[in-house]
Parts: sequence; C-alpha cells; structure tokens
Amino acid sequence: MPQIPEKIHELTVGQLSARSGAAVSALHFYEAKGLISSRRTSGNQRRYSRDALRRVAFVRAAQRVGIPLATIRKALAELPEERTPNREDWAKLSEVWRSELDERIEQLGRLRDHLTDCIGCGCLSLENCVLSNPDDVFGERITGSRLMPERRRPATRQDTP
Repeated sequence: MPQIPEKIHELTVGQLSARSGAAVSALHFYEAKGLISSRRTSGNQRRYSRDALRRVAFVRAAQRVGIPLATIRKALAELPEERTPNREDWAKLSEVWRSELDERIEQLGRLRDHLTDCIGCGCLSLENCVLSNPDDVFGERITGSRLMPERRRPATRQDTP
C-alpha cells in the first residue's frame, strides 16, 4: 500500500483509490451520491482531504453488511459538517441498522426455504406464490399472475345515467 507523507493534506483520486481499495469510478460515484466530497484545483482536478479515507472505509463497511447507499448517506449527513465517522458513530449506527438487517436475514431465509418450490412450480402466480405474495396479501385485492397498477377507466356515456 502506498504511503502518503503526513505533510500531504490532500489526496488525488488515484491516491485515495490506492489507499482505500475503492476503484476510481466508485469514488466518483460516492462523490456524486454525496457520500464524500472533494475540491477542484485550478486545473479542475479533484483533491480529497485525508478524512475521505475514513469516510470511504465507513461506506464500504456499511455496504458489505448490506446497508443501502441512501441509508449510509443519511447517516453521514447527520454527522457534524466535515467530521468523519468514528468508532462511537459506527456503534450507534450499527445498533439502529441491526433490526433492518435482521428483517433482511429473515426474508432471505424465507427465500431460501421456498426457492426450490417456486422453481419447481413455475407458476409465478401472485395468487399462490409464497415468494411474490407472502401470506397472500394481494389475494384479497386482485387475482392473476402480475401485479398491475390499478387504473381508473374514463367515464363513458354508457356509464352515466
């Protein structure tokens, strides 16, 4: 891993990529999504402050456990401006995210348990499918193999008295 001298306070996108392990394209994506920020030089090159390394590490760790980027962005936005997440922040956030992850684990377990049945059945019917329609929540409202948006049909002369 390339070492960055302590006297350097800003990193190029290549340096940030090399140190964080994130691809340059991922860093640009994170910046576009508001997860990290940079300033532009007079030559229009990105420069990241050293704390971007910790923010990228935070984002990647959260992504690895399945936290959506929108949720990560919201968490970062709640931190005081320019402050990077620390161990205490991670502990608080992981506590909040635990219930969301537990719910996803439960859904994945249900998917795993019923996947063979679904493939074997092949119906993909919302009326009967335990994957697409768990607990038959749509069965009371609609029938058929697809969930179509309900449309109001325009009134015609035959409809009016």
